[in-house]
Amino acid sequence: MTAVRLQGATLAYGERVLWSDLDLEVAPGEFVAVLGPNGSGKTSLLKVLLGQNRLTSGTAEIVGGRASVGYVPQQKAIDEGVPLRGRDFVGLGWDGHRWGIGLRGRAARREAVDAAIASVGAEQFADAPLGQLSGGEQQRLRVAQALVGDPAVLLCDEPLLSLDLANQQVVAHLIDRRRRAHGTAVVFVTHEINPILPIVDRIVYLVDGKFRIGTTDEVMTSEVLSELYDTDVDVLRVRGRLVVVGTGDAMDALGAAGAHHPTEEI
Repeated sequence: MTAVRLQGATLAYGERVLWSDLDLEVAPGEFVAVLGPNGSGKTSLLKVLLGQNRLTSGTAEIVGGRASVGYVPQQKAIDEGVPLRGRDFVGLGWDGHRWGIGLRGRAARREAVDAAIASVGAEQFADAPLGQLSGGEQQRLRVAQALVGDPAVLLCDEPLLSLDLANQQVVAHLIDRRRRAHGTAVVFVTHEINPILPIVDRIVYLVDGKFRIGTTDEVMTSEVLSELYDTDVDVLRVRGRLVVVGTGDAMDALGAAGAHHPTEEI
């Protein structure tokens, strides 16, 4: 079975080709991480799957349609003056796919919102103003918002960005638990592989129009990264973490030494 399918997918802006002839099938319950330096087309890949970008050639398909997709954006600061409660914020994920819900619909909405909040352990702060919550608490609610519609596919765009290590682990665990319990396919864009290293099934690594797809052991090697970056790159395992030693772009792609980098706009 397949939840996400790309066949011969090519995306270019003028003469600049982000990636070409990309074939990828993501199975239900599979966790696929998308890595690469800024400008390699990671976010663009998600936008294609969300229907916001059109491929130059090839096809991209969400089996079950885009209504079956949940989306987790990167963590961004929310103004303290925003009066929206966490519960209301999660409810927007339900409203986005439904119109004119009526009395029965309101009951179903309330039940779905409560279940999504409980699934991420956010009951204690769900009724607090969103702008007064910590970054980690807000990101939990973003995950809940993505899950409230019971998606078959979860698209995550740098959801760990700007979070401390403890909250990175919390968010990664929530997403991992969801996909294992419900068979939700996950496509997870990130600069930092280490927080998800124990849970990722396969990696799509994008660099300068080239790509490699495979398990961590198949892709995260000195040989493969040196070929992709066309320069000498060493990949080391240190206490269960991956450390990249190489030139600037290669180090940026993995968030070397735990550093975080701004997400790409492409």
